[in-house]
Amino acid sequence: MKKPEDITIESLKFGDNGSIPNHPTYSLLLYKNVMTFDDNPKDVLTKNKWLDAWRGSVAPYHHYHSNSHEALIVADGAAILQVGGEQGQQVHVEQGDAIILPAGFGHKLIESNADFAVIGAYPNGQSYDFCYGKADERPEKLANIKKVPLPEADPVFGKVGPLFSYWAE
Repeated sequence: MKKPEDITIESLKFGDNGSIPNHPTYSLLLYKNVMTFDDNPKDVLTKNKWLDAWRGSVAPYHHYHSNSHEALIVADGAAILQVGGEQGQQVHVEQGDAIILPAGFGHKLIESNADFAVIGAYPNGQSYDFCYGKADERPEKLANIKKVPLPEADPVFGKVGPLFSYWAE
């Protein structure tokens, strides 16, 4: 991991746009420049009990997960993601960055280079759903989001990570 003075943390918060709810309390956290080339993202996530890790990309359409938070660590390459739904913001991510998405927070791949890949995982390996912002799914998904507990550990920094300062209830 990089030294704390080399890491930047961005906190992004967006309201419900009627389609993508985002989270009513927690913000998306973007840890810039947190991992080195020698770090193994899957090992870091597993050590902090963010499990069921997978390697891939980010879906190229707006979506969110209503029943779990999600951590994405950029393992290779770079991309531009749209976060927070249509009214949200585009962010540039690259190898070494980590994105922590609270339940309900919209995300979409806008563009990437050919080698872009993330390692994704969920607190304690919680199952996750794919939600698309459709009106008929809304009541159930909004209720789900409110039930998702605070994770036991920050996916990168563990039990005393900065997530708990940003996601204080």
